[in-house]
Amino acid sequence: MPSYRVAALYRFTRFDDPAAIQGPLAALCCGLGVKGTLLLAREGINGTIAGEDAAIEAVLDHIRALPGCADLAPKTAWAERMPFYRMKVRLKQEIVTLGEPDLDPTDAGTYVEPADWNALISDPDVVVIDTRNDYEVAVGAFEGAIDPRTASFSEFPAWFRGWREALPAPPKKIAMYCTGGIRCEKSTAFLKAEGIEQVFHLKGGILDYLEQVPEPESLWRGECFVFDERVAVGHGLAPGTHALCRGCRMPVSPEAQASPLYAEGVSCPACHDRRSDDQKARAAERHRQAQHCETLGIEHVGAKLPVRPS
Repeated sequence: MPSYRVAALYRFTRFDDPAAIQGPLAALCCGLGVKGTLLLAREGINGTIAGEDAAIEAVLDHIRALPGCADLAPKTAWAERMPFYRMKVRLKQEIVTLGEPDLDPTDAGTYVEPADWNALISDPDVVVIDTRNDYEVAVGAFEGAIDPRTASFSEFPAWFRGWREALPAPPKKIAMYCTGGIRCEKSTAFLKAEGIEQVFHLKGGILDYLEQVPEPESLWRGECFVFDERVAVGHGLAPGTHALCRGCRMPVSPEAQASPLYAEGVSCPACHDRRSDDQKARAAERHRQAQHCETLGIEHVGAKLPVRPS
C-alpha cells in the first residue's frame, strides 16, 4: 500500500480568532511530520495535507474539535511519495478568494450527488459553468461546460455579471463544478446573491465524481488538475499524465513534454521564451541538486522552512 495519505479538506464556518488556531495547528502538523498547506480565515479552513495515516487522522481530529468542524469529511487519496515539501499554516482574508466581502458562503446552492450529476448536466435547460482557472480547464472538463477563461477565481464575479448582461434572458438553472467543491460553495452562494434561484453544484467536486462514477458512464473528458505534486488525476483518482513546469508552475501535457522546449525542472513551451538563460541555468542546477538528494533519500535544502509569524 502507498505510504502517504493525502487529505484535501475545507469547511466554511465562523472562526472569531483564526490567529489563535494557527500556532497549535502548525505545531501539531510539524510535530507529526505532516506536510502541505492549510489556510485559516474568519470564514473557515481550507487546504491539503499529507503524511502517515495515523498522523493525518490526529490532525483531522484536532480540526474537527474546532468550531463548526465536527462533521468535516476530507477527501482521501494515497501517494507513494510525499507530495509536499513543507508545512504551511497561513492566515488569509478568505480561504478561497472571490473578492465579495459581504457574501455569506454558507448560503450555497443545492448539492448534487456524483451519481445524479450526469442527468442534471444533460438537461437542455441547465447551463453548466466551470468555476476553475483557465489552465485547469485546459487539462480536462465536463462535456458542454462553459469555460469563463478566468486566470483566478477572483475574476469570476466580473465575468458572470458581464456574461449574464449579454444574455437575452437570465438562465433559469445553473450547474457549477470545481475540483473539490469549495469554489462551487462560494460561487453558488454568489449567484444566489445575484438573484439566480435555481443553482446547483457537484457535491465533492470533480474528485468525488472521478472516484465514484465508472469511466464508461462518465461525461468527464481529460484529467483533473490538482494543486500538489500529483499534478493531475484521472478516473479512479489514478495518477495522470501531466507534469508540472517548475518555471511557470503550469501543467504540461504529454505532447508539450515531448517538445524540445521542455526541460524538466527548468521550463516548458509556454514559458521557455520568457525565462532568461540565467534563470534557466539556476533552475537546472536546483533540479540537479533535488534529484541528487532524492537518490540519497534525503530532503533537498530549503524543503523545510520555519512557520512564518502571523
